[in-house]
Amino acid sequence: MLKRIITGIIAAGLLALVCIFANGVVFSVAFGLLALLGVYEMLGCIGARRNFTIALCMYTMTILSIILVHTASRHSLYITAFAGILFCVLLILFASAVFSEGRVPIDKVCIAFTTCAYVLTGFISIILLRDMKMGKYIYLLAFIGPWISDTFAYFTGMLLGKHKLIPSVSPKKTVEGSLGGILFCIIGCVLYGYVVKSISGGTAEFHVVFLALLGLVISVVSQVGDLIFSLIKRRYDIKDYGFIFPGHGGVLDRFDSVIATAPLILIACESLAKMNLM
Repeated sequence: MLKRIITGIIAAGLLALVCIFANGVVFSVAFGLLALLGVYEMLGCIGARRNFTIALCMYTMTILSIILVHTASRHSLYITAFAGILFCVLLILFASAVFSEGRVPIDKVCIAFTTCAYVLTGFISIILLRDMKMGKYIYLLAFIGPWISDTFAYFTGMLLGKHKLIPSVSPKKTVEGSLGGILFCIIGCVLYGYVVKSISGGTAEFHVVFLALLGLVISVVSQVGDLIFSLIKRRYDIKDYGFIFPGHGGVLDRFDSVIATAPLILIACESLAKMNLM
């Protein structure tokens, strides 16, 4: 337990330093490395890390995507280029499965591409969030929201939990805990809006209804994201994805909820920006 607490404090401190003091390049490199570690852990989980073709394609896809998101994130061709990278990698993988005579299993290709693209999209969304208008405040919601939701879901479930949520996937999660996480995430996001307005002198302001709805979505998606990674771990019979954070597991064990919520926050904020509501 002590090791878990110490690791959590050190990791939180390092993350805070990167978020507060890092410039664009350092921030992209930091989260690019986390994405690469996440892909490495996922390949290890599904048993594809030693398949040279699959592993090389996944690492290449990750590196090229991070470089693209940093250098051309505000360019109109970004989405097309990113989609092109994903398609080319998938085409190469499928072609390898066709011509490898079984050395590159098609089922392994599909699982590796789907799970690694999911992980990559989450980390890319964090970089894009920080780069948008009022991004230095918005992207933090991808961390604050899931943290509030997970923390209060745990304590609410511990105090009031009676009905299991999905015991076959996560035996300890309860319906009451889930509802508690949603409620406090909504409250936390609304309060965060007032804090941002105060420290920015009113230059950064979010509508309270938007924040409340965003808190609802963040909490629900955060919990689903947690369950998704739990389901994958159960399918492949592993306890943790990695060991980079002693007592906590790997990157995917710590960022499972963030990976799920960041793209949804990005979509919501980009939609508001397009409508000139932000």
